Amino acid sequence: MELLLHTFVTLFVVLDPIGLAPMFVALVRSSDTGYQRRMAIRSTVIASSILLVFFFVGDALLKILGIGMPAFRMAGGALLFLLSIDMVFARQSGLRSTTVREQQEAELKRDISVFPLAFPLIAGPGALTTVLLMSSTETSPAVVGGMLAILLFVLSILLVSLLYALKITRLLGETGTNVISRLFGLILAALAAQYIVDGIRAAFLS
Repeated sequence: MELLLHTFVTLFVVLDPIGLAPMFVALVRSSDTGYQRRMAIRSTVIASSILLVFFFVGDALLKILGIGMPAFRMAGGALLFLLSIDMVFARQSGLRSTTVREQQEAELKRDISVFPLAFPLIAGPGALTTVLLMSSTETSPAVVGGMLAILLFVLSILLVSLLYALKITRLLGETGTNVISRLFGLILAALAAQYIVDGIRAAFLS
């Protein structure tokens, strides 16, 4: 139960449904409600597919690349720590948003569900790393099934956040969104540090 709770907190913080709402609104601001709804649903489905692929083939992928779990834990922890810094300081970087050129490219596209919504905003480096860590550390069918259910549940929350992104943004405002993002960032920093510590410990024990 504790492991599943840890999984939920990690995924919720990394996917950050609340923080993603203003980004979504910025991308679809000049579009009609029907378009916004289609982009929200389509991007969530595509991102879910990407994350599920990484969930099921993550362990095999690491073995093919010859990457040990301790090394990946340390690298993943470092990446998530960088992501947490962005969240704490309420700033955007390539880990949590698109670059200027990517934003310009997105403005010219009618369908933004794949890029930049599904990737990199939803199924970005932080989310992919988290899913790989999840799938590579557990072998119990019951636990893996629980993690999969939690992943789908958090993605469902994210979909609701996108569908009601405009209302969430108006309700919380820029300050409210940043406050929540900073709190999530602090939690993620601690989780990232734990990943690094676990990776170092596993490396020395092996």
